[in-house]
Amino acid sequence: MTEAKVNRNRKPFILVLLYYICKSHLFLISLKNYLFLFLFVLLVSPVYASDSTDTILDKLNDAMKNKQRYVQLKEERILNFKKIKSSDLSKEQEYNFNKTLYKEYQKFNSDSAILYVKKNLKIANELHKKDWTDLAQLQLANLYSSSGKYRESEAILKSINKKGLAKSLLPNYYFTYREFFEHYNANSNSKIFIEQIGKYRDSLLAVINPNSLDYKINKIQKNIYNRNFDIAEKELLSLLKKTKDNNPQYALITYLLGSIYGSTHKPELRKKYYALSATSDIKQAIKDNASIQELALIFYKTGDVDMAYKLTQSAIEDALFCNVQFRTLLMSEVYSIINTAYLEREARRKDELKVYLLCISLLSVFLILGVIYVYKQMKKVSRIRGELYITSEKLAELNKDITETNNQLQERNAQLSESNHIKEEYIAHFFNLCSAYINKLENYRIILNKKATAKQFDEIYRMLKSTTLVDNELEELYKNFDIIFLNLYPTFVKDFNALLIKEEQIVLKQGELLNTELRIFALIRLGITDSIKIAAFLRYSLSTIYNYRTRARNKAVVSRNDFEEMVMKIGLISIKI
Repeated sequence: MTEAKVNRNRKPFILVLLYYICKSHLFLISLKNYLFLFLFVLLVSPVYASDSTDTILDKLNDAMKNKQRYVQLKEERILNFKKIKSSDLSKEQEYNFNKTLYKEYQKFNSDSAILYVKKNLKIANELHKKDWTDLAQLQLANLYSSSGKYRESEAILKSINKKGLAKSLLPNYYFTYREFFEHYNANSNSKIFIEQIGKYRDSLLAVINPNSLDYKINKIQKNIYNRNFDIAEKELLSLLKKTKDNNPQYALITYLLGSIYGSTHKPELRKKYYALSATSDIKQAIKDNASIQELALIFYKTGDVDMAYKLTQSAIEDALFCNVQFRTLLMSEVYSIINTAYLEREARRKDELKVYLLCISLLSVFLILGVIYVYKQMKKVSRIRGELYITSEKLAELNKDITETNNQLQERNAQLSESNHIKEEYIAHFFNLCSAYINKLENYRIILNKKATAKQFDEIYRMLKSTTLVDNELEELYKNFDIIFLNLYPTFVKDFNALLIKEEQIVLKQGELLNTELRIFALIRLGITDSIKIAAFLRYSLSTIYNYRTRARNKAVVSRNDFEEMVMKIGLISIKI
């Protein structure tokens, strides 16, 4: 069961447990349960915070895709450092300069690292500084052993007098000897060499600072060698919390954890920590790494040949680039196994591909026949669609004609309905006005009769000569006209103004319902378009009426020819300018 599955299985259990805690009587009574719940959540929260193995493997894949970029960054950093001219440096400064470059190249390119160590060896000999010479020889011996030059490495180590070494160089001496036997033993797995590794590790532990990280890691390696896995695991996890992933020791710590979980048969944790170690190595452009090799074997054993092959290729590329011979030898054995499996799998895939190609060919034949059949059917359908389209076009034209006819009928019906309404309104007002005028004439006759009986001929003459009565009656007539018309068309003034440009719109005086210009076009709206009749009704000259109509057309926002037609539609349809 994977770590991610374990986490998923724990979660429902935790939720159920929290539910029953909340429902318990003690939880509601005692404040201590709140504290317990808080501590409990704190304890289980790291389970969900940690990355799953799948997530870590995704990060490893991303790192492998960008491996060349990390190498490029490393090379740029070294190149920037190399811009310092050695001719500008003293011998002591050049020695330190070369030592820095050695450290940069040590796990990156052993040939370059050897070059700078040899330069330092020459400087140390020239300056007759024994400590510098011894340090350079120890560095060179370590590089030779990793490069597979075991005899050269052993010769250098035997030439060094341990008793004559400075105390500060003893850790380097024991470390180099331990590394020598580890490299030498990588392909032989000899019990004698393993004992030598343990012996020099013990010697190293005796001379390095107990508080240093190197001491702790070597102590952990000793516990792993003695199979004290629980102690080693606890110490490594403690170190891991304090070590960032950009620290070179991070990869070693996670590698050792992977080794422990491999020995204790915890495959998911083993894969996880090897992946963390490999990712750290790749990001730091460390070419001398063991994690990728271990991961390749794990994936091979679990049947993921593609991933195993990719990891193996990456490991061999790194080993050849760095010229780490013992890694190359180890990976060549693994590569031959994984490559064979990969080629067998590819051969099976090719056979399957041939079968698939045959099936696809047969299906292609049937598909071509099907396409031909469908094409013929489509041609028939296309012909039918063409006929249907022509028919639909004819129907659309007929529908259009019918719609236009219906619209015309609706417009005529609306006009007829309006005409009937106007007629009804005007007939009613006509009778009222006739009755009112008859009453007025009767009253006027009675007044004249009384004046005649009283022989008030001068008064009668004055009344007959005066136009006041006519003027008052005309004013009353126009007022009644305005009221009746606006009752029929309450939005006439607003709609009429909408037909005029903004600057020329009519503004009525206070108390006015319609003015002369509006009355002219009110009569036109009622169907009285003859200027003679309009002039007679309004008691203006024909030229005045004509001028009013012309001036209004000139002020219109619509076409002059359409202006009066639009006026006649006020109240019947919406006017859109």
